[in-house]
Amino acid sequence: MVGATAGEAAGSGSAAAPPTPARAVRADAAPPAPAPAMPADAAPPAPARTMRADARRNHERLLTEARSAFAEHGTDASLEDVARRAGVGIGTLYRHFPNRDALLSAVFEEAAGDLLARSRELLRSPEPCAALVTWLREMVTHAGEYRGLARSLMSVSDDDTSDLARCSGPIRQAGGALLSRAQEAGTVRPDVAVTDLLQLTHAIALAAEETPGDPDLADRLLYLTLRGLKGA
Repeated sequence: MVGATAGEAAGSGSAAAPPTPARAVRADAAPPAPAPAMPADAAPPAPARTMRADARRNHERLLTEARSAFAEHGTDASLEDVARRAGVGIGTLYRHFPNRDALLSAVFEEAAGDLLARSRELLRSPEPCAALVTWLREMVTHAGEYRGLARSLMSVSDDDTSDLARCSGPIRQAGGALLSRAQEAGTVRPDVAVTDLLQLTHAIALAAEETPGDPDLADRLLYLTLRGLKGA
C-alpha cells in the first residue's frame, strides 16, 4: 500500500503545479539525508528492546521452571505444567520453544557451554587420551542430569534437523577435536568415529540412569570403553 501511495504521489506530483517546491524540498532534504536514516534505524530498537526484555523475562521463567520440572519428573514432564509454573499460557511457551526438543536444547545449553569450554582446556593437556576420557566422563555427568536427557541426545546424534542438534552439533565437533588429537598421538584406534563414541557415552549415561543403585557403573563402563578405544 505504501508503494502504491508513493507511486500515486509521484504521478500526481508530476501533474501537480508545484514541482519547484517539491524539488526545493528534495534539495533541502538531501544534505541531512543521513540524519533521518539514523533516527529511523535507532527508533525501532527502543520498542524492540522493551519487547525483548519482556520476552526475556518469560524465557527465563520458563527455563527455570523447566529445569525444576525435568529434575522432578524427567524430560517427559508436562509442558503445560511448566507453563503454569512459570505463570504463562501454553501458547507463550510454544512461542519461545516450538517443541519439546527446543526446550530441552535451551535447558541443556548451559551444560553444553561448560562442555565446550572444558574441551578447549583439555586440548592443551599433555595426555590426549586421558583428556578425552575426562571429557567423556563429564559428558556422562551432564547427560545424566535429567532423566530422559541421555535418551533424547542419543535420538538426535545424527539428526541435524532437530532443535536439540543446536547443542549436539557443537558437542560433536568438540569431541571430534579431542578424539583426533588422541588418534594422532597413537593412543586411540584410528577407526573410532566421534558419533559412535558419543553414542556410547549417551548409552553409558542412560545405563547409569537406569541403575541408580550402582553409582560406580558409569566409571566401569567408561573404563571398558577406554580399553576398546586403545584396541589390541
